[in-house]
Amino acid sequence: MTFVVGLTGGIGCGKSSASQCFVDLGIDVIDTDVIARMLTKPHGLAMSSIKNSFGETMIAADGSLDRGKMRNLIFLDNNYRVTLEKILHPLILTETLQQVKKARSPYIIIVIPLLFETGDYDKVIHRSLVVDCEEQQQILRTIKRSKLPEHQVKAIIATQVSRENRLKKADDIIVNNQNMAFLKEQVAQLHKKYISYS
Repeated sequence: MTFVVGLTGGIGCGKSSASQCFVDLGIDVIDTDVIARMLTKPHGLAMSSIKNSFGETMIAADGSLDRGKMRNLIFLDNNYRVTLEKILHPLILTETLQQVKKARSPYIIIVIPLLFETGDYDKVIHRSLVVDCEEQQQILRTIKRSKLPEHQVKAIIATQVSRENRLKKADDIIVNNQNMAFLKEQVAQLHKKYISYS
């Protein structure tokens, strides 16, 4: 089987920027967030189950998941988050495995924000790669990108595995606390390493 790296990191740490660097090097990147959005668009595979579990109020006018309303709901009650994850995670995993079979690059990167939280990918990946930065940077980047208020960003960080735990579990770490050149340099080093494993 092709060598698979699970890329993860807290919100706002730069997973997308790092994964784009791998794409630029010709590596197939599978992003589970992109798959989740595909599953929750109008007529997406997850939508009938979401409608059955949460009702019409969580469905936007175009038939897709109302992400803002759902975000607010799962912050109010963790049980809602668990229900949503039970619907989405098996579908995301199935689609990810199908994309792994189609991938043709020397190794594959799978972007999995909740890699250490779920354990769903333990049998799929060979190494874990954490993109890391200081928490204050995380908060500022996320506010800038998503326009969410600071208390909501901190609430999202609180639902994720702690930074300390993430770094402890990582096989490899990218420190994303400087500029794009610094990020690309680290990706280039890891690229050489992963090519040698594949």
